[in-house]
This record gives sequence, C-alpha cells and structure tokens, in this order.
Amino acid sequence: MAEARSHKVAPYRVAIVWRGDRQARNEARAETSRLKAVFEALARQGIAAEPAVWSEDLTEEVRAQLAGMDGVLVWVDPISTATGERRGVLDDLLRDVSRAGVLVSTHPDVADKMGVKAVLYRTRELGWGSDTYFYETYEAFAAAFPDRLTSGPRVLKQNRGNGGIGVWKVEQLTGTDVRVQEAKGGSERRTLPLNAFLAERAADLADGGSLVDQAFQARHLEGMVRCYMSGERVAGFGHQLVRALAAPKDGPAGPRLYSGPDDPRFQRLRALMEREWTPGLARLLDIPPDALPVIWDADFLLGPRTPQGDDSYVLCEINVSSVFPIPDEAPDALAKTTLRRLAAARARRQVDV
Repeated sequence: MAEARSHKVAPYRVAIVWRGDRQARNEARAETSRLKAVFEALARQGIAAEPAVWSEDLTEEVRAQLAGMDGVLVWVDPISTATGERRGVLDDLLRDVSRAGVLVSTHPDVADKMGVKAVLYRTRELGWGSDTYFYETYEAFAAAFPDRLTSGPRVLKQNRGNGGIGVWKVEQLTGTDVRVQEAKGGSERRTLPLNAFLAERAADLADGGSLVDQAFQARHLEGMVRCYMSGERVAGFGHQLVRALAAPKDGPAGPRLYSGPDDPRFQRLRALMEREWTPGLARLLDIPPDALPVIWDADFLLGPRTPQGDDSYVLCEINVSSVFPIPDEAPDALAKTTLRRLAAARARRQVDV
C-alpha cells in the first residue's frame, strides 16, 4: 500500500489584478511580475496568490477566476497613462465579486471616496488641510476662480486622474494673462488670457466633472513626503524633490528615496497619520476602518512652520488604485493586513452559517 502523503494547503486564495492584454494574461507569472515582492510576502503569510491580468475584453474570463477566490487585490490605474482607457468595467466586476463575499481591496466604492481629488476638499478641516475650494459647475468656477487667483498662484486638479494628468499651476501675470504649467510629464509652460484658460476648463466640468482648487505651496522645492499606509498603519515613507510645477531654473527632480516606518525624520507625521488623520479621514468619508485599502499612500508638501518651529504638512493627493508597495517594509505590512482581513471575513461567514 502506498504511503499516504500530506499536502499543506494554503488556507486562503487571492488573485492579484493588473491591466494587460491576452498575451500578458497567458504569460503572467508571480516570479516574473513587477509585484513579485507582494506574491512572496503573501506566501510568507500562508496565502496562495495568483495573477489575474485584466482588460475589458477579458472581463468574463477574469470574473470566472475571481469567483473562486477568497480575496482580490487590485493594481489598475483609474486612467491608463498609455491609452487613456478607464476602468469602469473592472469596477462593476469588482462590486459583483464583493457582493458574492470575496474580499476586494481597494474596493471601488472606497476608491471613489479616497482616490479622488475631492477628498482634499472634504477633509480640509483635518490638520492636513489648506486653502481649498471645490467646483462642480463651470459657472461657479468662472465666477470665483479669478478673484482667488489675485491672492497668489493656485493649483487646479481634476477630480479623477493620475500621473499629473489634469493638474495645473496657474499664476496671474500683468494685465489679463496667466502663466499655466501642467504637471503631466513633458508639458510646456504657457501664457494665455485668463478667459481662454477658463474656457478650456469647461470640458473638465461637463458631464459631472469637477475641479479642486488649492493654494500653491511656497515650500514645494523642499520636497514631497509620500506616506505609505496599510489600513490604518504607516508602512514606510518616500521623500522626493518634485519639480512638476516648478520653474525650469529650479533644476531637475530627484529620485524618490525610501525608508521604513521608523524613519526618525517623519515620526511626527507618522503619529499624526495613525492617531488623528487616518481615523478622521475614515470618519468624514464614512469608510469602516477595516475597509481602508491594504496599501495606499498620501502625498504631502511642507506647509508653514508651526509656532514651535515644527513642519506642518499639506495633503496634495491620496493614491489607492495602483500603489506600488515600496519601501521594503510595505509588502509584508500589506500581506499581514490582508491576512487579518481574510481571517475576519471567514469568521463572519462561519457565524452567519
């Protein structure tokens, strides 16, 4: 009689979703993926993960794959920088999968609250807020923006976007002209009449579009701090000299330099994020803490110094849709958060049975 063999079965199965075509789906492998570190971190937690490459024409195939999973982790930008394609079809699929009991992170409903520029306005009363306005109609924008521009340069941001798409620094010049710099890579500074710039934005405010308007931060040349989060906890930091909205004379951007959650330079920011700002964000946006993404980040510029001489921080953007999990500590933080969420979901199902 053959000796019986015991097989270690992973307690949870998770699919990792990213955008690609049929060939990319057929060739996808955990060990050659750019998310290799995530696959490895999940495996260390006893989670079996597999690639699930998605495009619109692969939706039904991906649906069948996700239906057999305990969880789905998603890395798909809201707007493809290569093709301009959006991900509405994927979001509908993810909602369906979630309703069937599969854990989804980031859930599209959470992304709709956190991963839009309107979050800068809706959370402006938190300590990370700044002089911020929100326009939902062209009429409101055209009526208010010119007066606000007289107090200094402003930054306009489309509600949905990534990669600097739809972000403009606007500075009033003499007369009726303005200088405009888009953050999108390769964009040139332009000088044009203010009325012409206002007219250009009409398309951004059509069909339910909106714009966020923030004061330009004078300390932008000192760098941006990216705070990587897993759920409610800080997973690390990235610091970079950014130049997307700077003048050519200010020199080139620098590389983003990463560090772990214990970096002494950012402990005040860590405490604010974990104790005040993330709980406040969840409360204001009506997001259960256990629905916060397993990986997300918040970008901060330095604001005015406090009376005690400490740096203040101004939120510029929250990213939830395709956050690459670096620094080195982030994949394990992500995997541990995922394991806790999967275990809690299974426990709830067992109680319901």
